[in-house]
Amino acid sequence: MRLLAFLLLSLVVSAVAEKRPNILFILVDDQSPFDLKMYNPKSTLETPNLDKLAAQGVVFDGAYHMGSSSGAVCTPSRHMIMSGRTVWHLPVSPWASKTSPPQLEQQTIPAVFNRAGYATMRTCKQGNSYEAANKLFTVRHDASKRGGTDESGSAWHAEQVLNYLNDRQASKDTKPFLIYFGFSHPHDTRDGKPELLAKYGATNHTDEANVPSLHSLQPPLPANYLKGHPFDNTEMNVRDEVAVSGVWRHRDEARIRNEIGRQYACSDNIDIQIGRVLKRLEESGELDNTYIIYTADHGIAIGHHGLMGKQNLYQHCWRVPFIVKGPGITAGRRVEGNIYLLDVLATLCDLAGIQPPQTSEGTSFKAVLTGEKQAMREVLYGAYAGGAKPGMRCVKQGDWKLIQYESADGKAKHTQLFNLAENPDELLPEHGKANLADDPKHAGKLAEMKKLLLGEMRRLNDPWRFADQPADDLPAPPMPAKKAKKTKKK
Repeated sequence: MRLLAFLLLSLVVSAVAEKRPNILFILVDDQSPFDLKMYNPKSTLETPNLDKLAAQGVVFDGAYHMGSSSGAVCTPSRHMIMSGRTVWHLPVSPWASKTSPPQLEQQTIPAVFNRAGYATMRTCKQGNSYEAANKLFTVRHDASKRGGTDESGSAWHAEQVLNYLNDRQASKDTKPFLIYFGFSHPHDTRDGKPELLAKYGATNHTDEANVPSLHSLQPPLPANYLKGHPFDNTEMNVRDEVAVSGVWRHRDEARIRNEIGRQYACSDNIDIQIGRVLKRLEESGELDNTYIIYTADHGIAIGHHGLMGKQNLYQHCWRVPFIVKGPGITAGRRVEGNIYLLDVLATLCDLAGIQPPQTSEGTSFKAVLTGEKQAMREVLYGAYAGGAKPGMRCVKQGDWKLIQYESADGKAKHTQLFNLAENPDELLPEHGKANLADDPKHAGKLAEMKKLLLGEMRRLNDPWRFADQPADDLPAPPMPAKKAKKTKKK
């Protein structure tokens, strides 16, 4: 009897030890880390659920998306998350036929976790994503919800997750789950709920001919606010810079503060919806065995440096918020991390004990989560080539950051050098802060950073070069596919 009891106990212990973790991956659309108090103490945005998540987990101060070859920055970013591929090796990259493996969708998050026996579920916005991968989730409820009601806004996405968890409990499903919990907000149009708009002194402004009223509850202007970007950055007329409802081409204080207020109202609502889902997980007893990851596909400007969109490489757009909580993670830690969003697939596999696909180029940052490492890499690279080519590139090492801009016609040509320890807001000469790239005392550092940038461009198969770089005998990248003409409705 004693032997039988021992064997039964061993089986129980073994089963518990082998119980695979759940994963709740939360992705918001267009959110700068500096919207959140945990990254910007001056922010007036209230996110008690995210604050609690951060207190119970790890906050990354160095999480980045690698960039984009198009104005729809969401699309390559979400491809990178799903596939673990670098920015120039995606199905939507200029050299996709040469650099992206065939049937890559079969090596993405839903396909990998489906094969590993996970129950997979997704809710998110429609479009500007990775459709071939998205449709592989076993349960999928996608729709673009950017309205100011529960049915038309962020609560709809939360309802899909809550319904899924209820169905799971009713059917007594014991499979581990991977839930991709995406939101359509705070991407514009930022139609917030009335009570949350009032909280931040904002209105859903739609009249371009008139200026919204200033209000004491509106968030203040960012420290690096400008009434216009001081030079052509190669993409000054992209949709986000000229056609966002509520701001359009204007950069006056009233419109910018009102739009930040709308952004905060939408983000506040997202926090409320996350809280509902976390409460349900706690009630079901599944919270403690669930890794929770919170991030955004990229940042957003809304007045920073006189810009509105995400088509730039300043920290407010290149960086993303990133929080992780889960089994075995020591609470209340901050790390630099130096991770990319493309590292997510490899990391989720590592946490779940799954072999990552060979197509993944990302690196698991589990060692950062467990405290074995503080950062995954020393050098970080960013690219934007959605406008004039070659466009914008940046490289960061330690506190130093270089951004280079250039158009083929030579009209846009500019170089910026920042020491982020001394100038964390990337203030410009228009703010009264000198551009270190123009300072002879920093000529050595400038040359060093340019060499680093070229090395990263070569390593990552960047299809363009700047005029001051070796041409490297690169073939001309293929022209982007022409958009199909829309047929008029009869």
